[in-house]
Amino acid sequence: METITIRATQNAAIVKFEFSDFIANNNNYEYKNIDETANSPLAKKLFYLPFVKTVYISGNFVAIEKYSIVEWADVQDEVATQIADFVNTGGEIVKESAEVKKKLPATVYVETTPNPAVLKFVANKRLTKTSAEFKNIDETAASKLARELFKFPFVKEVFMDENYISITKYAMTEWDEVTPEVRSFIKVYLENGNEVIDESLIQKMPQAEKQQEAYFDALDVTSQQIINILEEYVKPAVQADGGNIAFESYDEADKRVKVLLQGACSGCPSSTFTLKSGIENMLKDMLNDNEIKVEAINA
Repeated sequence: METITIRATQNAAIVKFEFSDFIANNNNYEYKNIDETANSPLAKKLFYLPFVKTVYISGNFVAIEKYSIVEWADVQDEVATQIADFVNTGGEIVKESAEVKKKLPATVYVETTPNPAVLKFVANKRLTKTSAEFKNIDETAASKLARELFKFPFVKEVFMDENYISITKYAMTEWDEVTPEVRSFIKVYLENGNEVIDESLIQKMPQAEKQQEAYFDALDVTSQQIINILEEYVKPAVQADGGNIAFESYDEADKRVKVLLQGACSGCPSSTFTLKSGIENMLKDMLNDNEIKVEAINA
């Protein structure tokens, strides 16, 4: 007999109803109204409840967004009971398509990072040529995968670089509760041959402009030296930790280097120490200038 677990989300209008196992073959489904539920008898049944606005089926849960006519505290137990009764009496959650796409072998493994809010999901293939940071779902026009990841209510930020994805979570969820679900989702997404990033769109984003050769060539010599040092000596280390450091500017007048911390580096408790005791000292030594200061514009 299936038992449903009720979990609140960061969005007060959405509640998750979790199952003990995966229910949708690691695919994701979203239903805005009853006319869209041809392949989901469960979603169709839920839309008969007058307060149901949207139904999401993914991983091991059904998430429901409600209209404001009711409070979840008043109805969530009854909804959980209806879902359990439906499934336990043989009701079908999703009718998977008979058409099966040829899968591409993919491996995804998980690495911890110095930032407890961030996990690094590493693939056995290149995901992007240009690093990209997505602070919210509105910034994901260039990446369908980032957009899909933001549909997990605990996902706060997404950073992609080369062959890995660093995901920052909200404090509402512990990683051990959701890591298998996220890893499985990314693996299946890659196996199905879905596009990770549209490189033509990512190149137009402001954050990508400073990765272009034309931008580098227009800089002063000291700024170019700083970028080269960061690229050769700093970036490999922070990439290994699931993060990135990007050159922002250099002010010759007060010898101030500004950098942007991304991925696991952003908000990391040890980032200030790394900037001052590591990167700043390295630049002072390699540029032979003890007045250089380094600061992160998003520390």
